[in-house]
Amino acid sequence: MKADLIVTNAKVYTVSDSFVVAESFAVKDGQFLAVGTNKEISSKYTSVQTIDCGGKPVYPGFNDAHCHFFGYGMNLMEYADLAGITTKEGIYKKLQEHHLIPIAIGTGEKWLLGRGWDQNLWAEKEFPDNSRLNELFPDVAVYLIRVDGHAAWCNKKALQEAGINALTKTDGGEVLLKNGQPTGVLIDNAKELVFSRIPEPTLDLKIKALLAAQKNCLEAGLTSVTDCGLPKETILLMDSLQKQSLLKIRINAMMNPSETNLDYFLKEGPYITDRLQVSTIKLYADGALGSRGALLINDYSDEPGNHGMAMNSSSYFESIGQRAYDANFQVATHCIGDGANRMILNIYGKILKGTNDRRWRIEHAQMVDPEDVNLFGKYSVIPSIQATHATSDMLWADKRLGPERIKNAYAYQQLLAQNGWLPNGTDFPVEGINPMLTFYASAFRKNTAGLPEGGFQMENALTREQTLRSITLWPAKASFEETNKGSIEAGKSADFVLMDTDIMKCDAGDVLKAKVVKTVLGGEVVYRAGK
Repeated sequence: MKADLIVTNAKVYTVSDSFVVAESFAVKDGQFLAVGTNKEISSKYTSVQTIDCGGKPVYPGFNDAHCHFFGYGMNLMEYADLAGITTKEGIYKKLQEHHLIPIAIGTGEKWLLGRGWDQNLWAEKEFPDNSRLNELFPDVAVYLIRVDGHAAWCNKKALQEAGINALTKTDGGEVLLKNGQPTGVLIDNAKELVFSRIPEPTLDLKIKALLAAQKNCLEAGLTSVTDCGLPKETILLMDSLQKQSLLKIRINAMMNPSETNLDYFLKEGPYITDRLQVSTIKLYADGALGSRGALLINDYSDEPGNHGMAMNSSSYFESIGQRAYDANFQVATHCIGDGANRMILNIYGKILKGTNDRRWRIEHAQMVDPEDVNLFGKYSVIPSIQATHATSDMLWADKRLGPERIKNAYAYQQLLAQNGWLPNGTDFPVEGINPMLTFYASAFRKNTAGLPEGGFQMENALTREQTLRSITLWPAKASFEETNKGSIEAGKSADFVLMDTDIMKCDAGDVLKAKVVKTVLGGEVVYRAGK
């Protein structure tokens, strides 16, 4: 029988139920036709196109279960990259350099945008103020997003653009003050007051952003992503570009809960094509641990009197959840603190009532009180984790939570036990885009410097098999797509990655060095190393 492609002499990690490791497979019409030994495939199929892997490993296409694909692309277009900079002076220098680069963006020269600053990397580890930004950029509005996306650092002109002063109040957010005046740091919903003033990017820039994000994803072996919290216009643009075969990557597009989105999508039910899934509403219950916006049951250990904040009322979350349930849509809610997880799990339970197959999700599930862990199983709620958050946060998270509560954070094995599976992602651009970072953090619980030597809270490390499932099959299952993709089995979409390193067997450090040789999506080679 003629096939479009035959892959042979490989170590094929199929990620089937029994985790079969095969040698060869045939592809036809964008799907896996058959999987087996070299002899089995060569005796039944022929093809003019063959990939001889020379014994190298092949995995199902990687799937990032939680990211900000479009936002990442926009960052590539117009934002100064402030990630990893360890001093405020370094930030100022980067911004001055970025301001000199002419950028064809919808914001013109009026705004200076950046992302990735983290005060936990600075010697003083305190939130900044905007005095130096005001000196350097008196005539340009500066808006700098914190690494977690839950705080912004703005100069005086940006605050003026949004009408923010010492009396400004906003539900689910905070304007930080010093000596009775705004410092320029805005927490959670307060930052939206400024963000909403930034002019809309041009259509051309949006398209360039999506294609740039796709390029980097394919190079990293990602054939699917879940983009969390999009407006209708961006989702429809993605659909249009996919139909033109310009945007090839598969996208689970979670909508934000605007009335525009809800009115447009809910009345027709989930929208599903070969490459696009629109079936989920993304909500935010709280902020982030790093900016002390995560909602805790008890106060922060390093800031008594503050236990974070809820982004909205319980009645709001319940109302959106009921609308989603009635329209057969999923709900995915950002929950970092144990207070947020408790609140949303109980709201989900009120709507879902018991075990079910709705696959509603808690995004991050970063800190869960031991009394609430069983609610994930009781209501069939899926914890959606990002393993690199654990290894990024571990150097300071215990200061926020204290020595006892930290044991309830990043508890992936406990969460996995509730339903027997969980999807894993990066939250990029909050973390790096490379799935190997996720694999390393999940299985070895270390940062890229190899610390801590024995791993962080290793009782909750995932096994390598669990980790591979969490970045391939389980994200597909989280969007009801496990029968179409996520493993190398006959009848599924031929999405796979050829790599130069067997991450299932190699030394831990070599996982970080592993490189993608080819990325294949729907039977089409969409990335070749060196090309």
